[in-house]
Amino acid sequence: MKLRKLTALLMAGLMTASLAACGEAAPAPAASEPAAEEPAAEAPAEEAPQEMGGSVEGELNVTIWDENQRAGLQEIVDDWSATSGVKATIQVVNWDNYWTLLEAGASGGELPDVFWMHSNVAQKYMENDMLMDMTDKIAASDKIDLSNYYEGIVDLYSMDGKNYAVPKDIDTIALWYNKTMFDEAGVAYPDDTWTWADLAEAAKKLTTADHWGYAIAPSNNQDSFYNVVYSYGGNIISDDKKKSGWDDPKTIEAMELITGMIKDGSCPDLTTLADNGADVLFTSGKTAMVTQGSWMLAAFRDNEYTHDNCDVAVLPYAKDPSDRTSIYNGLGWAAAANGKNLDAAWSLIEYLGSKEAQEKQAELGVTMSAYKGCSDKWVNSVDCFDLKGHMDMLNANLVFRPYSRSTVEWENMQTEKLQDAWSDPSKTADVCKDIAAAMNDILAEE
Repeated sequence: MKLRKLTALLMAGLMTASLAACGEAAPAPAASEPAAEEPAAEAPAEEAPQEMGGSVEGELNVTIWDENQRAGLQEIVDDWSATSGVKATIQVVNWDNYWTLLEAGASGGELPDVFWMHSNVAQKYMENDMLMDMTDKIAASDKIDLSNYYEGIVDLYSMDGKNYAVPKDIDTIALWYNKTMFDEAGVAYPDDTWTWADLAEAAKKLTTADHWGYAIAPSNNQDSFYNVVYSYGGNIISDDKKKSGWDDPKTIEAMELITGMIKDGSCPDLTTLADNGADVLFTSGKTAMVTQGSWMLAAFRDNEYTHDNCDVAVLPYAKDPSDRTSIYNGLGWAAAANGKNLDAAWSLIEYLGSKEAQEKQAELGVTMSAYKGCSDKWVNSVDCFDLKGHMDMLNANLVFRPYSRSTVEWENMQTEKLQDAWSDPSKTADVCKDIAAAMNDILAEE
């Protein structure tokens, strides 16, 4: 019964075009974003990971959706294999196909042994008993203490007092900018004094016949307009997840700032964005600024153009530095509840969540780490960018990425409706109110 229920829920629409996340993690990289990782330091020997509930043996399939993270994570997995004796191979399945794969497993097939879980669908998988219950294993572990991870990520993968994933990473949003374009336009680089209005004014000055000042699409929610909305004091969903915040006057004010940049031509139009995402425009030198997540480090590092021309700063604020806000998210390492090798799957997940593995994840520049304090090493993983902008956002207002049981459904709806505001910015207020009404209908069904 639960399998049929979950399949119906997933078939209602798992995909949302907005994710580039970690967190919000990225879809398969474009040709301009090779997946090479920096050479890793030799790992020190360690004792074998603690085994839970039986011997650790066999072979594991580890499935993720971001090619940029494969090499670094495989090195960390290989460290575990060297001590456990279990071979584990990472396969990358692009974002859309990833959820199709999990849907097939949830409806009677086989889920991967170990895989990423995301805020968009975590509640559905947990309440339908598709994920390994790790509660007792975590309690008995000498490597996993949930107080060492960011609370919002721990809570995301917990339900009714039980834990269904070990936090993998945390992400923050920052302002990425093209130093060469700023220099050519005679505009000072962004810093911690910038407001969102300053960004809009700079975008005008940075717009030429060859490139735009700023790029943002209707699907760029966590990595773009959600941050503006919460900085302005608006919200996307109420704390109790029962009411939309899209009709809040402050939410509308924030969105009108965004669509105002489209109206004045400093942001690309909807037709352009349909063919090229904001990140692609940035890596190809077609926009001077984007707001992006820390999960994009590897893609920007390995792209020759962004490597040589770009850098990163903190996000602007609305009225006062105290309202500077980053929307954050975090993936979880999960395992199939009915997996064939649960002991090995838990042993690997336990190691991936350990301080040692989380530090190495940061050192290799894979992503920021969910384990508090480990992301300091991420800052030093590259010498081409000053990543302090992303780290500073950890000390700003951190707002967990808005979600509910029906996240995919209402995010798909809001992305579709926002296209009207991108096409005609004068409709922004009406579009926001329309989104609120439709979203409230969806939330009422939860």
